[in-house]
Amino acid sequence: MKVLGLETSCDETGLAIFDSELLAEGKSGLLGQVLYSQIELHATYGGVVPELASRDHIRKLVPLFEELLAQCNMDKQDIDAVAFTKGPGLIGALMTGALFGRSLAYALDIPAIGVHHMEGHLLSPLLGANPPEFPFVSLLVSGGHTLLVAAHAIGEYEILGESIDDAAGECFDKAAKMLGLPYPGGPNVARLAENGDSNAYELPRPMLHRGLDFSFSGMKTAVHNLIKDTPGSDTDEQVRADIAASFQHAVVDTLVKKCVKALKQTGMKQLVIAGGVSANLHLRQTLEQELAKINATVHYAPLELCTDNGAMIAYAGYERLQAGQADDLAVSCVPRWTISDLPALV
Repeated sequence: MKVLGLETSCDETGLAIFDSELLAEGKSGLLGQVLYSQIELHATYGGVVPELASRDHIRKLVPLFEELLAQCNMDKQDIDAVAFTKGPGLIGALMTGALFGRSLAYALDIPAIGVHHMEGHLLSPLLGANPPEFPFVSLLVSGGHTLLVAAHAIGEYEILGESIDDAAGECFDKAAKMLGLPYPGGPNVARLAENGDSNAYELPRPMLHRGLDFSFSGMKTAVHNLIKDTPGSDTDEQVRADIAASFQHAVVDTLVKKCVKALKQTGMKQLVIAGGVSANLHLRQTLEQELAKINATVHYAPLELCTDNGAMIAYAGYERLQAGQADDLAVSCVPRWTISDLPALV
């Protein structure tokens, strides 16, 4: 089965084709993918402008679809099903991909299915070279979400903890803006932190000893006060690098300790980490070191699949289509949608 995946939940237009026959041959199953990022469009504003995001998805969907078909040496009639991101995300952006995907499926007389964006992230490590086996704990960490989930099987998800305010990726973006770094914040903070001392400044680890929920709004305030009160924070590159490194270390330390606590609480020995922040090398290295101490392993999506992409939507859609699930002709998107509400595979 060849499944077209469409991801338009925010500021990336991602399309991919997943081929189950490749998976049967022991390969990743990914036949091809294309991705267009709107970073330059939104950088001027320091964050995503929803209306601009929606309009840009509309402009890019057809050209990217044609590019993907050429890349895979396919015709649209070779597609067996369509999967699109149904939520959560920006409603206008979601509707562009949903309407395009459902209309295409109707025209080709093939099934279509709306996919949960975070389930796509959660399952994306299964497309890697060392896929985990269920059950496992998953840390889903991005610009809009920070979630700890016990994944017992596809569709059987138990939320262990989540952010009660800012997501970790959002906190990176805001810290970057305070430091005068361009959008998106995560990669730019990480680059600046490479030359800094992570122990130069002490920053809080909010809610570290209060269950498995997260809170990063206090971290944002602490960074603001640190920058305001530290001489040279706007001119001295070493001071700025030390602030970036200390901030990154505080966020990573919080995430890692919560992950260790979740593994001990569930008794599971595998951690899956996905979402844009999972590309952070300091986070990956620290997780590997700390999980080795408790004889647990960590699995990631391939780097190119950490940020939003069509491949994860195609694969998640394939798994649900195989179980006989599909959407009817009505197109509905769910901008707020908890992953624990998803049905299990039959």
